[in-house]
Amino acid sequence: MTQRPVLVVLFDGVQSLDVTGPFEVFAGAARAAGDPSAYPVRTASLDGGPVRTHSGLRLLPDTTLAEAVADGAPHTLVVPGGDGTRAPDPALIDWLRAHAPDARRLVSVCTGALLLAEAGLLDGHRATTHWTACDHLACRYPEVEVDPDPIFVRDGRLATSAGVTAGIDLALALVEEDLGRDVALTVARHLVVFLRRPGNQAQFSVQLAAQTARREPLRDLQQWITEHPDGDLSVESLAARARLSPRHFARAFHAETGATPGRYVDRVRLEHARRLLEETSRGVEEVARASGYGTPEGMRRAFTRTLGTPPAEYRRRFHAPGT
Repeated sequence: MTQRPVLVVLFDGVQSLDVTGPFEVFAGAARAAGDPSAYPVRTASLDGGPVRTHSGLRLLPDTTLAEAVADGAPHTLVVPGGDGTRAPDPALIDWLRAHAPDARRLVSVCTGALLLAEAGLLDGHRATTHWTACDHLACRYPEVEVDPDPIFVRDGRLATSAGVTAGIDLALALVEEDLGRDVALTVARHLVVFLRRPGNQAQFSVQLAAQTARREPLRDLQQWITEHPDGDLSVESLAARARLSPRHFARAFHAETGATPGRYVDRVRLEHARRLLEETSRGVEEVARASGYGTPEGMRRAFTRTLGTPPAEYRRRFHAPGT
């Protein structure tokens, strides 16, 4: 079997899950494939000395960064995030600038994207990072095309993920690309995670992405919308349920949630349909009705517009076997 060496960069203030999540996926994939050498995984710091994660955990690298590439570049270079990306060691940036381009795949997890951007490695590329750092990434590095929504983004040999656990999703996607769906699914089951959240899935569910309304009638209405995606969710109907005039309701809902009622409903229905396609074997027409689209064509337009893929193709790619 082809060896795909993986090198994970360590530094003080690293986020421990950014390191251990992908590490466990690649190591687990080698076991699942029946070849422990499929993914030789190593960790390295600038001087080879131990580092402290931002939660205080002490990690001992396998080697120095210089020694790690002495015999050639890794197949996959993983750059995690964490508080240590805020004021990185210039020597680390210099090392990334010199050696990261040699890796066949360059991967960042969470705010590790900030290190790649500082080294100029994201210029002209589409990328993402933890939702709290997207604005900073976009403002400080204007040559980077920042997409704040997906949990991970692929742009050629470059792959960037959103916060923390999204690194597991990205690593599973890379394993699926290398060794096939069955191996990736075995790893996902072992780690008790889904195989796999698609890269273009939003970093938040609709209710987390939107603000929670302060006023109880609107807050309760948000929950009701989520539970009744196939109901009458017109502005008039929702306003009546909230006991407000349509105009007052629309203005209040947007002010408190950050989304218009129509946009919020669209997101709820899309999320509901995606979940049914991923987790059940219900037909596309039934899913469309249950999600409030009325017709399969309406759902197809929503999927194509937002996700860039029709429902049938989405199911083919992301439906969990046996459900």
